[in-house]
Formats: sequence, structure tokens, C-alpha cells
Amino acid sequence: MDAATIVGLLADPVRLKVVAALALGAGTIEEVAQAADLGLKEVALAARRLARAGLVHRDGHVLALHTDRFAAAARAAAEAAPAPEPLSDDPAEDAVLSAFVRDGRLVSIPAHRAKRLVVLDHLVRVFEPGVRYPEREVNALLDVWHPDVAALRRYLVDEGLLSRDAGVYWRSGGYVEV
Repeated sequence: MDAATIVGLLADPVRLKVVAALALGAGTIEEVAQAADLGLKEVALAARRLARAGLVHRDGHVLALHTDRFAAAARAAAEAAPAPEPLSDDPAEDAVLSAFVRDGRLVSIPAHRAKRLVVLDHLVRVFEPGVRYPEREVNALLDVWHPDVAALRRYLVDEGLLSRDAGVYWRSGGYVEV
């Protein structure tokens, strides 16, 4: 069974409650009904559907959740997922960026300076060379990456990637594609 089928089955609130009650230790239709605050008929119908799909073993009123099916579907979905696009052509830089950037967000600011420089060089590319940015706009651009915009701004200036004068910032370093 694939993950999409499981998600579809669990999209029904009654079936979801039945699975939750079974996962928490209920073992009979009566126990599931009590734990999930459902009627016996609702539980029996949901259990029958889940059993037909292979997620629940049903022997009379005794129910057992096939947790291994959930794990197998999750593994298969992970294996079928496409590999993430590299964030850098350099394998060493990509390894650092992959550790700190998820879904276009910086999950944490690296404490180690060499790693932080890799991340900052990647991040500074949102600033166009030759364009002057007021601090408010710099904060908005950095907030897309990480909530601690003050630390990012300070690191970018300290490392010479951005310059600042009278509340106006401009890009002064980092790799630029020509």
C-alpha cells in the first residue's frame, strides 16, 4: 500500500480516530469506541474499511493495527521522492548548505565561521550589486531566510558582504554571476 492511499484513508475523521485509538492501545471495537468517543457501528464500519485496506487486522471484535504497513509506505515514499536539487555546484558547499537550508529557509545560523561564510555567501545573492537598500528592505529580504534578521545583517556587514552607511546597505562582496 502506498502513502497516498493511507493518507486518503486517514482523511476520514472516524477512521483517523479509530487508528489513533488503536495506536494508543485500544484492542477491541468497544475499547476503540470508548477511547475515540464514537459509536460501535461507526467503529465497526471504519474497522472493516481499514481491514480491507490491510491497515487493521480484525478478528471478531478484536482489532490490531498493522504499524509495519505505515512504516513500509513511508520508506517507499522516501525512496521514490526525487533527490533535492543541489544548492551549490561545489560538493563541500552543497553539504554545508544542505545542513542549514531547508525549503528555502535557514534552519539555524552556523556557529563555525567557515560554515557561516558559506551560508552568508549563498544568502547575500538576494541583494543585487549596485542597488542601495534601506534597512527596512534588508530586514524584509533577510526575514524570508531566518527570523533573526539583526544577526544576519550584522554577520553580512562584519564579513564584508554588505556595506552600510546611514541606514542604507549595499552589496559589497560575495560571488556574483556574470
